[in-house]
Amino acid sequence: DVTLSCPLTLLTLSSVSVSDPVFFLFLRAAVIQSSTFAGWFAEKAIDSNRGFQQLNTTCTSTLNESNPWWRLDLLDVYRVSEVVITSRNDSYAEQINGAEIRIGNSLENNGSNNPICAVISTIPAGESYNFTCNGMVGHYVIIHIPGDWKILSLCEVEVYGYLAENLAVVGAAIQSSTSEDWIAEKAIDRGLQQLYAGCSSTLSETNPWWRLDLHHIYRVNRVVVTNRNDCCAERINGAEIRIGNSLENNGSNNPICAVIPAIPAGESYSYSCGGMEGRYVNLIIPGDMKTLTLCEVKVYGEGKPIDRCDSALVSNP
Repeated sequence: DVTLSCPLTLLTLSSVSVSDPVFFLFLRAAVIQSSTFAGWFAEKAIDSNRGFQQLNTTCTSTLNESNPWWRLDLLDVYRVSEVVITSRNDSYAEQINGAEIRIGNSLENNGSNNPICAVISTIPAGESYNFTCNGMVGHYVIIHIPGDWKILSLCEVEVYGYLAENLAVVGAAIQSSTSEDWIAEKAIDRGLQQLYAGCSSTLSETNPWWRLDLHHIYRVNRVVVTNRNDCCAERINGAEIRIGNSLENNGSNNPICAVIPAIPAGESYSYSCGGMEGRYVNLIIPGDMKTLTLCEVKVYGEGKPIDRCDSALVSNP
């Protein structure tokens, strides 16, 4: 393993193999908060100023409200090793008490429904506390205080980790039919245009499906699906995510990871698959006169193929 002892604000190297791609995201990340008090903007928590004035020139603050939150968009999916929070050094240090650090890929409830890395009971005025997240996977880092009449104030947030491996980009995609040039590969092109230029679509048919061949058997932890952002967002409704090694019924008989009731136009929803094993990731909408449209599919797993022989792979190379 390689370790950097010098802290870099936002995302940098924590403990990764030499093959892991590592990025410094200070100029790429985007921040937002639920409200802003005076000039205490969300961006001030990522200004690389951990140990100086820590007053209104370097800290964030929301208004007094219900469930205040601050959210960092990493602009890609990362494995987060550690989050470091610096509290303000005046008489209002308690405005961090009870905050939850959440990491994930969902924007549901402003991201506050994502899994919890840690709960901050308190941080003494002007001090920095480290919270270990053990490689949690996420596009967003959210700090949120649940409850009424709360104020969230942060003087610095540092996030350490490494780029998560999106297994989909090395896979091969196919679908049951293709509408014009909305080919299956556009769902794994790493583009989020969310229009015809960057999305896949089948024709209107019975039981339309889209299938990703990962070429090896992986333990799949999470699948992230991005919907189109125009007129026809309902063309993902009712889709089943299935993972397994069988091509019977075009892969649609494999075990279900999740069912997608709906995804709002242009948004990305994350589905936990709990380490399901499989070479194939299928999305299928059961029923007649259905159209399946996908703008991006990302698949995250353990990172290394499972070393075992599988009869399905031998009979269906």
